[in-house]
Amino acid sequence: MQMSEARFPGTAPIDAYGNGGFRFADMSHKGSVLCLPDAITAWRPATMDDVTEADFAAVFRSDAKPELLLLGTGETAAPIPEAWRLMFRAETVRLDAMTTGAAARTYNLLLAEGRSVGAALLAVD
Repeated sequence: MQMSEARFPGTAPIDAYGNGGFRFADMSHKGSVLCLPDAITAWRPATMDDVTEADFAAVFRSDAKPELLLLGTGETAAPIPEAWRLMFRAETVRLDAMTTGAAARTYNLLLAEGRSVGAALLAVD
């Protein structure tokens, strides 16, 4: 049996988060998610210590690259490494980090305003 990548084509607000996952578009997903203007997919990292520059590659490959990416850092806020800031600046994508809850709420608000926004959200309990 072949497993396909968890992927929701299109965009949707985050309806709920917690218990190690997210609810959106009448579906649920266990684990972290990457929300881009053209799809919501599973995102590999589980904690900020797990996040690498390679985990952002899909953001820059996307045909619908967002103007802003919100990074949900889990239950506590964490600083953005300078190397990530430089990488995002080179790709002309703004990066802002906050707790996952704040990032999900901000993502929903900006999405409702029709803004070009994405979110990389670490799952929280």
